[in-house]
Amino acid sequence: MNRLSVIIPTYQHAATIVECLNSVFAQTRVPDEVIVVNDGSTDGTEKLLERFRQRLSIITQENQGGNVARNNGCLASNGNLVIFCDADVVLHPDALEKMEQALVANPEASVAYAGFRFGWKSFRSFPFDPGRLRQMNYIHTTSLVRREHFPGFDPSIRRFQDWDVWLTMLEQGRIGTFIDEELFRVIDLDHRPAISQWRPSFLYKIPWKHFGWCPDSIQKYEEARRVISRKHGL
Repeated sequence: MNRLSVIIPTYQHAATIVECLNSVFAQTRVPDEVIVVNDGSTDGTEKLLERFRQRLSIITQENQGGNVARNNGCLASNGNLVIFCDADVVLHPDALEKMEQALVANPEASVAYAGFRFGWKSFRSFPFDPGRLRQMNYIHTTSLVRREHFPGFDPSIRRFQDWDVWLTMLEQGRIGTFIDEELFRVIDLDHRPAISQWRPSFLYKIPWKHFGWCPDSIQKYEEARRVISRKHGL
């Protein structure tokens, strides 16, 4: 019998955490435990969490970053299946049920993942393919993982931390199983500090060096990609 833990790291997510939690508690597959790791929020998140205190565990820590928050949440959990649900994610009601079913149906898989929506943009993802995974990250952080195969998030990785985890698992011989549908959406609040910024893919293909200038977001993207490439020999 599986025991499923939902771990939600949050930093300055007062605008989204309530909707996120409501979606978790509305699941057709009720989670066995929900752990929220408040990573030093100062925006009223702590007060909002109080209304849910009877239904979840709250870990409060000084701001140390999302990777440390996720790892601490995992250490405090006891599920054999773990999902790291970002605090700006709203799960479809059957998301946990379908992810768990996918792992039950595919015992050789270590992670079940699906497509999602970010604002108006649909990210459908791809069936699991090691070669493609080494070229691009197509597995969102909000995926269901077998605890025994989870290597932990590297605190030194500041971006693409989910890609780093999936590549580490791949190097350990782990594979994933894909659910070909959208199972959650990411709330698009571009004024919030922690929001991930999506850019059209063509912007990353422009030879900016020939223009003598490059957008700051593209520079940061390329540097973060180099960090992952160096670590995993891509």
